[in-house]
Amino acid sequence: MKLKKFGATEQKVYDLVKPVTDELGYFLWDVSYVKEGAMWYLRVFIDCDEGITIDDCEKVTEPVNAVLDEADPIQQSYMLEVGSAGLERELLKEEHFEVCIGDKVRIRFIRNVDGKKEISATLTGYDKNSITVQTENGEEKIYQLADIAFVKLWFDFE
Repeated sequence: MKLKKFGATEQKVYDLVKPVTDELGYFLWDVSYVKEGAMWYLRVFIDCDEGITIDDCEKVTEPVNAVLDEADPIQQSYMLEVGSAGLERELLKEEHFEVCIGDKVRIRFIRNVDGKKEISATLTGYDKNSITVQTENGEEKIYQLADIAFVKLWFDFE
């Protein structure tokens, strides 16, 4: 698993938008700038402890749009979307792992590890090369990021 690195446009947008989301009381989870078909989409993903509603997205969209219009960091036209990072969001950056210590995660391995392709556990630690988890039976395990396809927050809906 490789941690996400922002492209130049995503980094500019992140730097412009972060003060806005911080001021409004939201955590800026991610910025994505992608082309889908003929359109470019700039997606800003936010989070907060209480969860994200449509009203939260609307509350953030207007000031983010104003900052982007003023700075004009993107040459071509694009569609701005502000949304929730989602309940079972993927951990993509170092800060994601740091803020999610203590949370349940689902880990999918590139190939079987300890006879399993996927596990759920509690994230207890992180460094640039590995994560530490506590398994459901209480065992502490360390997994190398190089062996992991993805790590996502995990919620048991049962």
